[in-house]
Amino acid sequence: MAIIAHNYQRRQKNISVTMSFDFDRIIDRTGTGSVKKDAMGAYFGRSDLLPMWVADMDFRVPECVIEAIRKRTDHGIFGYPVVTDGFYDAIVTWMQKRHGWEVSSDWILFTPGIVPALTMSVMVYTEPGDRVLLQSPVYPPFFSSIKDNKRELVNNTLVEKEGRYVIDFDRLDNLLKNDVKMMFFCNPHNPVGRVWTKEEVLKVVELCRKHDVVLISDEIHSDLVFRGLRHIPAPLAGAGHENMVICMAPSKTFNLAGMASAFMVVPDTIVRNRMKGLLQNLHIHYGSIFGLTALQAAYEGGEDWLEALLMYLKENLDTVENFFGEKMPQIKPVIPEGTYLVWLDCRNMGMDDAALKEFFTGRAGVAMNPGTAFGPGGEGFYRMNVGCPRSTLLEALGRIRNAWDKR
Repeated sequence: MAIIAHNYQRRQKNISVTMSFDFDRIIDRTGTGSVKKDAMGAYFGRSDLLPMWVADMDFRVPECVIEAIRKRTDHGIFGYPVVTDGFYDAIVTWMQKRHGWEVSSDWILFTPGIVPALTMSVMVYTEPGDRVLLQSPVYPPFFSSIKDNKRELVNNTLVEKEGRYVIDFDRLDNLLKNDVKMMFFCNPHNPVGRVWTKEEVLKVVELCRKHDVVLISDEIHSDLVFRGLRHIPAPLAGAGHENMVICMAPSKTFNLAGMASAFMVVPDTIVRNRMKGLLQNLHIHYGSIFGLTALQAAYEGGEDWLEALLMYLKENLDTVENFFGEKMPQIKPVIPEGTYLVWLDCRNMGMDDAALKEFFTGRAGVAMNPGTAFGPGGEGFYRMNVGCPRSTLLEALGRIRNAWDKR
């Protein structure tokens, strides 16, 4: 409760500084090599869509990050880097301040991204043919990390109850006991936006311990939590920290995905040393100069920017909820408890998935991720990224409504 109260007071304090961060600014990303804009033609067959899909934001990063990178650039020498104490200290301090989690720097392993961390976890902790569990609808690389490495995918599909998703724990228990070796857990969950409660996280941890299953927890959206809720890192749930890997990064929080700088927190020494061995064998444990610089600068100086961002994103979420509620009730948004991704329930539009694709892409001219990409349970849904200026969001909503009126 003390952490929640502290966060509330800090957000109240920072209301006055919100206007000093210009999240309304439109920045043209064309020609910058961004997936969101420049790869749109390859993904959707058209390059003239309004990009509301891949999960990065259309906001400039905090000025402290830009200044740190500029200072490092001015040095002019970009030789082999080393992960410094400042990198570890920034993470340790951030975990304590934002999540009340006492992390030892010895637990932290650099990785060039969350997806590489997921894939390397499959390689390190399982063998070909082993069973790996996930809970769909979920981030698509969860599937490919399992299948591409010739592991057997096991799915405990999330259950939707009145527009909110829950875990079927009885089924999870039954699946885990059938020789599952590893579980991928997404918290906060992409795309359904759940911030799992302490009780839910604890149950997952307890079941994995009961069945000797390695838990890989993707917590990349952990700093993007709304409605007075609190993110619970898996080791904080109360059942110890053995046999688990926590995957985190500043990339979603501060819009730094292109910096390829993430980390794993692995409290268990044996589990950590196994991963460390692969990182060293692949020679990817050193990081990149600018990725390391950006991570440290963001965690050390980006908190005010984040507080302002959270307020802006919450207003964007309110805009989406009010728009569909008042002007197009055929679409029911699942407003997230965390992340800047809205799971749109389109099942009352009277269209199958092929027709939905034609509607959003062909008629509305809006690029969004189809729910089918997130596995079973995604049929009839689309994922909208609202990490953008409000004018862009309103343009997207207007296009969808106009296309509906002209159908």
